Amino acid sequence: MASIWAAEDVTCVHPGWPPLIGRRAVLASYADIFSNPLQEPVRHRDEIVVANGDHARVICVESVGGASLVATNWFKRIEGRWSLVHHQASPLATTTPESPSRKTMH
Repeated sequence: MASIWAAEDVTCVHPGWPPLIGRRAVLASYADIFSNPLQEPVRHRDEIVVANGDHARVICVESVGGASLVATNWFKRIEGRWSLVHHQASPLATTTPESPSRKTMH
């Protein structure tokens, strides 16, 4: 996770958690999540990319255990490299039987 997150000005909101501000807090949260032996695998689907200049968002559905979450991952191009600056996931109220088509928006 450390290699994809930006060096500074990062934020993260995990479902049910308070907002995490700063790289140290964000990376510590992922270390806690991934070190939990009961943590269910996180799978993603239905990715949609919205890109404009040096900013891009990837919106997708994450499946964790029996729950579906909608997640937004905001990337910023820093020194020619895409780095994650914000992640937020929240429970999906309902699941639709048909997934939106994968597409990129500019």
